[in-house]
Amino acid sequence: MHSTTHFSTTRVDRCTFAEGDYGDHTVRRHRSTPRGKVTERELRRSCTRIYRNVYQRQDAELTARDRAIAAWLWSGKKAVVAGNSAAALLGAKWVDPHEPAELITDRKRPPPLIITRNETLLCGETTSVDGVAVTSPARTAFDIGRRPGFQTAAIRIDALAQATGMSISEVQPLIDIHRGARGIKQLRRVLPLVDAGAESPQETRTRLVLIAGGLPRPQTQIVVGKYRIDMGWEEWRVGVEYDGPQHWTDPWIRANDIERTVKLERLGWRLVRVSSEMLRHRPHVIVARAREALHAAGCPL
Repeated sequence: MHSTTHFSTTRVDRCTFAEGDYGDHTVRRHRSTPRGKVTERELRRSCTRIYRNVYQRQDAELTARDRAIAAWLWSGKKAVVAGNSAAALLGAKWVDPHEPAELITDRKRPPPLIITRNETLLCGETTSVDGVAVTSPARTAFDIGRRPGFQTAAIRIDALAQATGMSISEVQPLIDIHRGARGIKQLRRVLPLVDAGAESPQETRTRLVLIAGGLPRPQTQIVVGKYRIDMGWEEWRVGVEYDGPQHWTDPWIRANDIERTVKLERLGWRLVRVSSEMLRHRPHVIVARAREALHAAGCPL
């Protein structure tokens, strides 16, 4: 559940708070009232300026979703939230709140940390989230999948697919309609690799390493009794798991992992464990160990 966040918009010397609810976020805007209702000093003391005439309470942490709504308020509620900002509003995780908000609008000269694009959106390419106009999941995937950076595009579409249940088949018609759009070549490469089962950017990166290493595409979130394995090949009982820093440094988590590994091995599973250091500097080791485990399990590679 999203935390409640308060915004304020309009001139600071002519205002009073009136609430409007956007999902789990309470957005507040100012309406014109006699001068002096809320002073500039009071607003500066209790709020942080996000954009011109858009403020957030100082005790609220700014999220990517909040920034998207703030940018939409800056537009006078006339823009369509797009790109990574749309992904955040649609529920995708891992969107950086410090990145600029993205809007589709004909309004020019945006302030810092807002990117505007004057693009035509076709019927079916927009939707609404808590009253905020936003590009549809398919259109959002179409946009973020064309941005430079193959791995980043895969991570972002994985997160979007997990949040929305979007199928890559929903994106294909947009490729056909918008032939010649910049970045289409990369998008065509990314889409077949999308997997909504990835639960972190590191899991996406690990999966891409395995595929790039010539191994069969792994399944994700394999259920084995009361356990779930990040990814692997159920037929051969070979699993690959990314372990974040807490899995190596937290004694309780480490002890639990050891017990879990023992029980899975008793069920005939071979597990390949992946650390951030391996993923960053030694991806070939991940591929080699997974290949060795598959070969030992009888997989014809």
